[in-house]
Amino acid sequence: MSPLLEGKVAVITGSSRGLGLAIAQIYAREGAAVVLVGRSTGSLEKAKAQLAAQGAKVSAFAADVSNLEEVKALAAHAVQAFGKIDIWVNNAGVSGTYGPTSLIEPDIFVNVINTNILGTYYGSLVALQHFRSQGSGKLINLLGRGDKKPVTYQNAYASSKVWIRSFTKALAKEHAHMGIGVFAFNPGLVDTDMLRKLDAVEGFERKLKPLSIVIRLWANPANVPAERALWLASKATDGKTGIESQVLTMPKMIGGLVRDLWNSVRRVPKPDTSLDITSHKPFAL
Repeated sequence: MSPLLEGKVAVITGSSRGLGLAIAQIYAREGAAVVLVGRSTGSLEKAKAQLAAQGAKVSAFAADVSNLEEVKALAAHAVQAFGKIDIWVNNAGVSGTYGPTSLIEPDIFVNVINTNILGTYYGSLVALQHFRSQGSGKLINLLGRGDKKPVTYQNAYASSKVWIRSFTKALAKEHAHMGIGVFAFNPGLVDTDMLRKLDAVEGFERKLKPLSIVIRLWANPANVPAERALWLASKATDGKTGIESQVLTMPKMIGGLVRDLWNSVRRVPKPDTSLDITSHKPFAL
């Protein structure tokens, strides 16, 4: 059987580590040439070397996705390196500080908006212009917790995901019948540093403690949602657009509860789901 993405070129933002890197690894495994994107040159080169050692066709480009000129330069790099762009995954995102919106430093809140919203907008803008000119392409925008309802103490992140969901659904309608697939992808809880290394306003750290249980019940290693991202990029979605794919469904949530209960009955040691929380002083005008 031929690799699922043979001959394809994929740009994946936020791919020097975590879910983005897992997506890049699986895309490369299936024959795609991948362009890794992140802010840290050191992390990018490390990830690039890792994929190259596995035989991947890979390039890396340092860019701030909240800067349009850098995103345009990223696209130009991808075309120069591999001749075209077939798949663009807007994965880059930050969670910000946990706590009441009124007590979070405005610079931190704005950074979430710039990275999550502007990063998705600029990436979509640049990718779609390439796709329109070639009459094909697949754009995958990442959703997350809060994309369908408010999340207390995570207002910046959750609100950004509401915006991305609405934005992506509208893009899909605008580009229907153009040979372009536009997809919204919620990977669910992904067990990466983004989930475990957290910032919180002083006095609100204890509210994060239940997250350890949530991770044990429902978090997946990054390769699990990455396989779903592969499905979205594959021929299985050719001729389709507007798909909203979600990894953590109700049956899987129930399955996680049942598995945890059964492990308790069998006295299976619980996995390490500890959190690394950094406290921040409340913001004051």
